[in-house]
Amino acid sequence: MGTSRPAQAQRPEFCHLPTHEVQQKQQLLVAGLRGDERSMEQYEDMVDRHAEFLKDCRQQNWPQNQAIWVRLYPCDARPGVMEQLFDMMVNKGYNRVYVEVFGAGQVLLPQADNPTVWPSVVRSPGYENQDLLAEAIAKGRERGMKVYAWMFSMNFGHSYLQRSGSPQILARNGQGQSSLDYSRQLSINGGEVNHEEVFIDPYNAQARTDYYTLVQSVLRRNPDGMLFDYIRYPRGSGADSVADRVDDLWIYGSSAQQAFLQRAQNRSGQDIIRRFLQRGYLTNQDVVEVASLHPGEPQPLWQSLEPTSSYGAATADQRRVYLQQNLWRLAIAHAFQGVVDFLNTAAAPVQSHGIPAGAVFFPEGNQFVGQTGIDSRVQPWDRFPRSMEWHPMSYATCGGTGCIVSQIQRVVEQATNPGQVKPVLAGDWGERMNNRPALEAQMLAIRQAAPQIRTVSHFAFSWQEPEYDRQRKFCEL
Repeated sequence: MGTSRPAQAQRPEFCHLPTHEVQQKQQLLVAGLRGDERSMEQYEDMVDRHAEFLKDCRQQNWPQNQAIWVRLYPCDARPGVMEQLFDMMVNKGYNRVYVEVFGAGQVLLPQADNPTVWPSVVRSPGYENQDLLAEAIAKGRERGMKVYAWMFSMNFGHSYLQRSGSPQILARNGQGQSSLDYSRQLSINGGEVNHEEVFIDPYNAQARTDYYTLVQSVLRRNPDGMLFDYIRYPRGSGADSVADRVDDLWIYGSSAQQAFLQRAQNRSGQDIIRRFLQRGYLTNQDVVEVASLHPGEPQPLWQSLEPTSSYGAATADQRRVYLQQNLWRLAIAHAFQGVVDFLNTAAAPVQSHGIPAGAVFFPEGNQFVGQTGIDSRVQPWDRFPRSMEWHPMSYATCGGTGCIVSQIQRVVEQATNPGQVKPVLAGDWGERMNNRPALEAQMLAIRQAAPQIRTVSHFAFSWQEPEYDRQRKFCEL
């Protein structure tokens, strides 16, 4: 069994357990696994006692809920590893854990009970029935923790491409690229690339059906909540981090295009939308031709566009400017709606199940840039349901806490209830990381600025225990 790095300074205000108890608990577990029944009994008693301590401490200290994000690996199926892993999280005062159940194109479901199109995380012979998700939920609850299922959403992973017909399901931009093509091009150009990212068209019915099957399979394990990550489109690099033309938007998949055309409310509206999509802009000739092809329609119309009495008297150039400006707004709204609809479809069975559903997002992912641009991720979190938990990834770097707090305050201002905002912080205890202050400094700054927040989470366990994480990741069953 791997060992963690030496215990850091105790932080009782954040419910960290005393170092000597941490060490004693680990020693009892090791002895118990070697067959010492008395040690195992003492270990279990200690686990129960620490669960009570955690409950009492969190009730008396801010935040009420302190959560951590964690990825499980095949070797976590070995005896005692899951116990040690969850003990280590309890030792640092975490009473919630967000377990990745779908990421990198793999699902945390046993091979013998995996009705999804994705491969299982554990695929070693003899472990076909190993249900790491069910085990994680049980181990967490034994320790007084709530265990949420954390899932990638519009990012389906490379393994999804192996299913028949999946290339047609990918998100596409107006430059003829799928999200996979785009990722490869970024890599060639030296941009920042996550090779696990393969985004789907959120309007595609097959993609939604496949994801619904996954959600239902996870729900059968009865987690305490479900969090949906990657509720967005790919992020561009450099100048491409801003979308300012329609062909920058990921609305060119066949399903997304069809849904866009259906937003027209008359034939001339559909004709002008089609031309706008095909070329990326309108010409005066387009305006004249569409008017002549549909003489019985005073002007092109689509959802959200009200007829204007001045259209008939306007010149072709004035009509072009008017239509193009409104089509750009419609295109952004259409991209937004695909994201929101996908999230709503994913969250509906979770909420019907009676547990919280949460959306994970970047606070700046919905920002407009300049006169007409928008963040290329097109992540309209301000339109996400108020009935859901909001988990803003507040990862800003400025050397201090000011920019992090600013991100969180922006989200709190949009929330109906500040309690629904549950910030995600990056970093480690007791030391700066990647130009970010230590976690406790970030926490204290948030408490001062937004004391009404009740839940804060930390990304990620692997950052706090990198050596232990590597041991678990690269070992073999």
